[in-house]
Amino acid sequence: MFDARLAPLATRLLAPAAHWLDRRGLSADQVTLTGFGIGLLAVPLLAAGQFGWALAAILANRVADGLDGTLARLQGPTSRGAFLDIALDFAFYALVVLGFALADPARNALPAAILLTAFIGTGSSFLAFSVIAERKGLASKDFTGKGIFYLGGLAEGAETIAFFLLACLWPQAFPWLAYGFAFACLLTTLSRWREGYRRF
Repeated sequence: MFDARLAPLATRLLAPAAHWLDRRGLSADQVTLTGFGIGLLAVPLLAAGQFGWALAAILANRVADGLDGTLARLQGPTSRGAFLDIALDFAFYALVVLGFALADPARNALPAAILLTAFIGTGSSFLAFSVIAERKGLASKDFTGKGIFYLGGLAEGAETIAFFLLACLWPQAFPWLAYGFAFACLLTTLSRWREGYRRF
């Protein structure tokens, strides 16, 4: 819901760091892979109940995610970079939810399973729309400079990170937070199905 508004601000804030990395010869793909590696640390940290450190790993991953896009626009975007970016993002989101399930299986396993099901809905509808939009030569007015067509919704990247932040700060509330965010994901999936049916 907020990604299109936040993206220009993030690009401006990350531009100095992107130029610094570019001068040192680092590629956007290297930043993407490094960020994913850092994000993976959140899973064992969550499982061990180290929610503060897990949040730090999650936020570092998200900074890298913004930085790789800024760097890619500076160096010239590639199809491989666009593929890595979206594929690793979806994997990262799912792995964080798994980490919460491992932290307290008795309380968190069912809410995590429901949320992961909802993530499949948002992810599959997003990618399916993107593929057909590409075939039809459509371009997103709200997300320019992206490697694939971005169709917005109620639950996007910013909202997902806000959910992770709240769950790390109040881990005991994870079940109810997960149910609430799963509902937001359901609404997003339904809106994307409707948009795809209407436009295609």
